[in-house]
Amino acid sequence: MTDAPPRRRDAAKTRQLLLDAARRRFAEDGYAATTVRDIADDAGVNVALISRYFASKEGLFEACLRNAGEDLRRSTGEIGLDRIASTMAAHIAGSSSGAMAGQLALMLRSSGDERADEIRLDVLRGSAERLAALAGGEQSLLGAQMVFAAAIGISLLRSSIRMEPIASASEAQLEGHLRKLIDALLPPAGMR
Repeated sequence: MTDAPPRRRDAAKTRQLLLDAARRRFAEDGYAATTVRDIADDAGVNVALISRYFASKEGLFEACLRNAGEDLRRSTGEIGLDRIASTMAAHIAGSSSGAMAGQLALMLRSSGDERADEIRLDVLRGSAERLAALAGGEQSLLGAQMVFAAAIGISLLRSSIRMEPIASASEAQLEGHLRKLIDALLPPAGMR
């Protein structure tokens, strides 16, 4: 009888499994109610690997927030103001809308940890500031924050609450209404 070869660890895959499981748990149960054992069990890995890859539960939560922020930055990255409505509508209505809602829930849920809350605020603030810059600068910041608030609300109403008719609205319907909202809240600098 030969011994089976030792199982090779794929650090990147294990790290991603932990991040995915943690994002779901933190978004659904909140930071305080989530245990590292729950996350490890959901990911199908040994709980000690959380310490290896993230140092602690707080470190894992911060990594989840940073990843959600990076996803948000990528989704609105280097596009023009004229494409924001279509990009938001595509993300909200797309097949990954459940994932997007989970990331938004993670971004909005209080953690009880001051550093994690600072990271969350920085990510949300930075996204709104980028949108405001597209619209003409700092005087557009309030409007940009209101556009993000609306997009977050739409995502949550569609995926978590399933309120009709917003839950079944098409991408084109969402885009039309988001376009009106963006035009009202972020008019070109010469039209203010």
